Amino acid sequence: MESETLRSLWWHTTEPPPQTAKLSGGVEAEVAIVGGGFTGLTAALHLAERGIEVVVLEAETLGAGASGLNGGFVVPNFAKADSAQATRRLGEARGRALLELVSRGAERVFETARAHNIVCDAAETGWMQPAHNEAAAEIARARVDFWRSLGRPVEYLSGAEVTKRTGMARYHGALFDRSGGTVQPLSYLRGLARAAIKHGATIYEGASVAAAVRQGDRWRLDCSGPTITAKTVLLCTNAAMSGLGRRLARTIVPLPVYQIATEPLPPEAVERIAPQRVPVSDMRGNIFTYRLDRDDRLISGGMSLVPLGAHQRVGQAVADRLARELKLPDVPRVDYVWRGVAAMTTDFLPRLIEFGPGFIGAIGCNGRGIAMTTMLGEVLADAATGTALSDLPVPTASTTAIPLRPLAGLAASAALLQARWRDWRAGV
Repeated sequence: MESETLRSLWWHTTEPPPQTAKLSGGVEAEVAIVGGGFTGLTAALHLAERGIEVVVLEAETLGAGASGLNGGFVVPNFAKADSAQATRRLGEARGRALLELVSRGAERVFETARAHNIVCDAAETGWMQPAHNEAAAEIARARVDFWRSLGRPVEYLSGAEVTKRTGMARYHGALFDRSGGTVQPLSYLRGLARAAIKHGATIYEGASVAAAVRQGDRWRLDCSGPTITAKTVLLCTNAAMSGLGRRLARTIVPLPVYQIATEPLPPEAVERIAPQRVPVSDMRGNIFTYRLDRDDRLISGGMSLVPLGAHQRVGQAVADRLARELKLPDVPRVDYVWRGVAAMTTDFLPRLIEFGPGFIGAIGCNGRGIAMTTMLGEVLADAATGTALSDLPVPTASTTAIPLRPLAGLAASAALLQARWRDWRAGV
């Protein structure tokens, strides 16, 4: 079967890959990062800029995981959790610190792209979250008030303004965050790798780490032959269930998410549904999202209740929904369909996990991959250079696996069914 990477639009429109190293013998470093996605490469870049000797170990090729298979939305807040949930879980001070961290995520992505001359179709156009009924509109207004209290560039749009910006008349209003936007995610990832290498990091592809063993005051990482030793290990493998990544992945619910890219839209359609090219993710249980790429292709996503044969079925269903919601004259042709995996935590908040002295993992983007991983990478760099975990804004969690994790896929399907049912009952 054709790989997910080849199914993805991003692998056909990306910048060339950077020149990485080949692991052929033993390596010693101050920090070893397992996983070469957004989290790992952001941490590597920050550590290298601080003069830390750092190596990145990527089991496959850069972008083969979630970082190269998402939708390219850059969204500076939570998908499911709310501000009140963060403060209840962490307390007022630490909860507010987490919220301030998360709110800066999108700005940091675009700042990083500019600072390191990363060519990735970065579009800081803002991000819109429309409200499908008056109850959702009240929630959106409250969120706007809260984020504004933190000094964030957020405003509430009326239903009429949402219609003007999207062509859709169904919404009652929307939260609009001017710091959001979109990128070509694989190009951004490769740009991060180039920047990290330029500042002294070493990146190895095809370096799968099978185990980590404590030896004195260092960790030994076994890579099918070569051995890496490091004082600190950062585990940044997202939901991958291979090798050392199992330690992290067993603590989350994996959520398979399908993405599509349509044929390019005609100019008149683009002008009607996205005159300012703002990406959209609404507040319904079965979220409706869309954005444009540089060639005016629609990018959107969805989930499947039944995995068998889902690629073609879900791809067409997402295209049908785009045509229906956006009132397109025809259902656009689907040119690409691919699947990634979102790492969902049980409380919908990101987390750090300490597996031993100087062995730390980060996970839990909960559908906000690019902006959230950027901030998690920064936090991990701080942890690797001496900041105590208790002083970091991201909460820590235990290494305990989620009970009955092999059945987690059923839970995801049940949640999707429930969301569709609630939307149907609400007439949306």
